[in-house]
Amino acid sequence: MKQIIQSIKTGETRLEEIPVPTVKSGHVLIKTTRSLISSGTERMLVEFGKASLIAKARQQPDKVKIVLNKIKSEGLLPTLENVFRKLDQPIPLGYCNVGKVIRVGDGVRDFKIGDRVASNGPHAEIVCVPENLVSHIPDNVTNDEACFTVIGSIGLQGIRLCNPSFGETIVVIGLGLIGLITAELLIANGCRIIGIDIDEKKIKIAKEKGILPIQLHQKENPVEEVLSRTKGIGADAVIITASSKSDSIIRQAAQMSRKRGRIILVGVVGLNISRADFYEKELTFQVSCSYGPGRYDENYEIKGIDYPLPYVRWTEKRNFETVLKTISTGQLNVKPLITEIVPFFEFDKIYSNINNKSSIASILIYSPESISETRSEVPVSQTRYQPSKGIAGIIGAGNYTQMTLLPTLKQTNLFLKTIVSAGGLSATLMAKKYGISTAGSDYMELLKDPEIDIVFITTRHNLHASMVKDALHAKKHVFVEKPLALNMDELNQTIQVYNDLAPSYNLVLTVGYNRRFSPHSQKIKSLIGDNSAEINIVATMNAGYIPPNVWIHDMKIGGGRIIGEACHFIDLLIFLTGSKVSKVIMNALGENPPENADNASILLKFENGANGIINYFSNGSKAYSKERIELYSYNKTLILDNFITTRGYGYSNFRKLKTKLDKGHLTQFKCLADRFIKGGLPLIPFDEIINSTKASFAAVESFKKQEWVSVDSI
Repeated sequence: MKQIIQSIKTGETRLEEIPVPTVKSGHVLIKTTRSLISSGTERMLVEFGKASLIAKARQQPDKVKIVLNKIKSEGLLPTLENVFRKLDQPIPLGYCNVGKVIRVGDGVRDFKIGDRVASNGPHAEIVCVPENLVSHIPDNVTNDEACFTVIGSIGLQGIRLCNPSFGETIVVIGLGLIGLITAELLIANGCRIIGIDIDEKKIKIAKEKGILPIQLHQKENPVEEVLSRTKGIGADAVIITASSKSDSIIRQAAQMSRKRGRIILVGVVGLNISRADFYEKELTFQVSCSYGPGRYDENYEIKGIDYPLPYVRWTEKRNFETVLKTISTGQLNVKPLITEIVPFFEFDKIYSNINNKSSIASILIYSPESISETRSEVPVSQTRYQPSKGIAGIIGAGNYTQMTLLPTLKQTNLFLKTIVSAGGLSATLMAKKYGISTAGSDYMELLKDPEIDIVFITTRHNLHASMVKDALHAKKHVFVEKPLALNMDELNQTIQVYNDLAPSYNLVLTVGYNRRFSPHSQKIKSLIGDNSAEINIVATMNAGYIPPNVWIHDMKIGGGRIIGEACHFIDLLIFLTGSKVSKVIMNALGENPPENADNASILLKFENGANGIINYFSNGSKAYSKERIELYSYNKTLILDNFITTRGYGYSNFRKLKTKLDKGHLTQFKCLADRFIKGGLPLIPFDEIINSTKASFAAVESFKKQEWVSVDSI
């Protein structure tokens, strides 16, 4: 199947051949018949992509600060490499999709195969969309009209925040697609609408819809016009749907408002607000968020947990349904807004002319011919290879795969045959970049490939244990990017499968605990030697803040930051002490539940008597080193700073080791490739992997109980 994507680096828009997405639980698979190109929104993305690197930086000053802090803590070269890899990753375009349901995921209640639906799916022949972002299309609404569902809900949400009352005068600044829809919906609410725009074509459409238009000219003052048409009172409310970098729009909106008026920002404008304008009139100002309540809430959008209607009357899905109903009843007429209808494969006719600001809405029409709905893999690279040991498949195409795994694996002697992601697009893009033969969307197809003998699993944490078991059952060597499991049930099942299959088939299972392979960790280990019993280690992770709604905090999906991330340092301390953890106690700031325990200190007692403390903090400065190890033993001290510098104190033969940032990824993967191909002992003993996993569970358990927890009791 084909999908339209755009390069962030160059602004190029192209058609990409990708695998058909895998239908997920709570999602529906939709075969597209129409999709709408919103000229304003997509023009901004294209213009951003075509901008120079400096211009991009000027548009995103907050991200520039992040980059500068990262340079201070990790160095210039690693930071720039990460920035350029991010820029190399294209993005899908489109969010106004119409089609028919061709597959239904587990747990979906309201849809069946054959239903005609509107969704926020991208410009692609087949899309996979969560149930709460899909709505049924009334029989009397055409596919062309239904394309306006999602874009219309953006305007509708702005109206809901405005809370108009019958008879009010409301100004809509910017009569593009969203502006015209907003104005017409306000008319249906019994409001008197003044519309402002510079384009003559849009002004003409506005007049036909009963909007009182003000066409801007270079010397015309829209404030005076609005005050004149409201007898000097000013507008009851102003809804801004324009896109501009200028601060003049927000200033004019304040000046044309009546005392105690409301201003709602739906578009994107400069926000250098004059306090005097807002203070003297006691104006209220609010920014509207996309389609409505539920947007960007993973519980609502991905997990399908609806907000109860008596408490949240209008969610984004209910806004979708309302727009469709107003089209069905004739209260919203979107047909005059259609500038052109173009075949999907001629999409470039629209994008090459996207700077034409007279264009309002362009519709892509998809071929009715059948698409191969079962094709979950597509060939990407023509790289030739001879079937042998060391042929790898990758499950997961997220940030870790893009930023760390693939750049490092390309420096080993493994052959990368297949990469899989649920949506198919990210896998295809990475396959192209790194010369991987095949991209797919169904990981079970990868596991069926008899040539692949090594599987790398880099998905979200809740999928690790089940995918590891599936890969072992398929007689594959397995690398899984921590953690191995999220709870004891998953861990016990994984241990059982490993013990049943690994010895018989000489399978290797390892977890991505790379820190122990860093030259700094190796140097410290060599200096400690066998004197590892009487040592104290303090490991500090300046981990950085992650918003509470991000999946890593969800105990069922990410395991929380202790199980999901601090396990790295538990393993490192096991390696340095040469001993397993016997018991654990953890304390954290406040009385947070375990999933929010990301400012915590973990005290570990080791079987050989060694003592360890892991400080996992999220409230430190990003400019400070991210990771630091202090080791005290026999009147000697070793300090590891961010895997760049290690200093020794009290050693006659060692003072300092300095490298570029090296957390051990390359060494780990080179050694792992050697084990996969030639055989040998595991890189990390399996009992140590089990111990570090259990120790992370024990830390969370001790936080709940506020007492020491034995690892063996978990």
